[in-house]
Amino acid sequence: MALLRKLNGFLLMLLVLMVFLLLYNRLMRPPVPRRYTSSKKDHVHGSKNHPEDDIDPEEIGSIPVVICASEERLGGAMATINSVQSNTKASVFFYIITLRDSIKPVRQYIENTKLKKIKYKILEFNPMVLRGKVKPESSRPDLLRPLNFVRFYLPLLAIKHNKIIYLDDDIIVQGDIKELYQIKLEPGHAAAFASDCDLPSSHEMVRSVGMQTTYMGFLDYRKQEVRELGINPTKCSFNPGVFVADIAEWKRQKITKQLEKWMIENFKGNLYSSAMAGGVATPPMLIVFNDKYTTIDPLWHVRHLGWSPDARYAESFLQRAHLLHWNGRFKPWDFPCVHIDRWEKWFIPDPSGRFSLIRP
Repeated sequence: MALLRKLNGFLLMLLVLMVFLLLYNRLMRPPVPRRYTSSKKDHVHGSKNHPEDDIDPEEIGSIPVVICASEERLGGAMATINSVQSNTKASVFFYIITLRDSIKPVRQYIENTKLKKIKYKILEFNPMVLRGKVKPESSRPDLLRPLNFVRFYLPLLAIKHNKIIYLDDDIIVQGDIKELYQIKLEPGHAAAFASDCDLPSSHEMVRSVGMQTTYMGFLDYRKQEVRELGINPTKCSFNPGVFVADIAEWKRQKITKQLEKWMIENFKGNLYSSAMAGGVATPPMLIVFNDKYTTIDPLWHVRHLGWSPDARYAESFLQRAHLLHWNGRFKPWDFPCVHIDRWEKWFIPDPSGRFSLIRP
């Protein structure tokens, strides 16, 4: 009898241990971005079984544009969407990525303004996917917003397109987005960017505000891991705020895994600081796509408009630009900022009043 009690006790302890291990694995397993979908025609929280199979017929044959929409910058994303939609006759489908708490405000902004006519889905991004990959400290916390890393995880989103356009939320499109979408990526390239050295008209302005346009401005070449990459520090960099991506090639090359590797390396060794030119989101892309990207027409990414409240481009040059990007600290919804009139042309006031412009 005593032996039987001991055996029962041992089996009970074994059962408790197995339950504990199952709970531990469930809690500690790295999450992936949730494939939540919502559209103007379907406001339910997606299918619980296979939300990726719920394809809106309007997605087929449309130009897919991915843009992030954080609640504190919501007016920026809506201005970007408005400029894209207003300057093309092509069918565009917007994939709007946001966090769970912002889903309702995003939908209300769209449905209660002229944007209610656009074709779109709202996709939820789970920031827990960044656990153990991004340090919380930063001199520029805006560069560490979870949505800043959505571009790393494009294949994990519920997007049924092999080719997409990614746009930051501080952008205005002045040209026909169809032209950008029609760029042909070179064989073996998963993405197309604009080189920081391809636009002579911007060189003087960039020098005047002390901006970096080379890898030296993003990577810490004092670290052995960086030097071992063999990348010339004076090599021209690129800005990943605008790009065209081949999702099939992205998956084939396991780009997301490569980007995560360099996020983790920086988490452990501080290979690049968020105080440097591009925060911690740009350097992994510079490393992974080094010598492996197609270049786009530089007029499709005229940037640096947000780097100084004083340095301006010539108006004649801005008129020729297809896309304007206020990357930097000085955003067009804040003050001071340059070329505000070109951004305000596409701004749509928030019907809820939560997002408002800062003006003198």
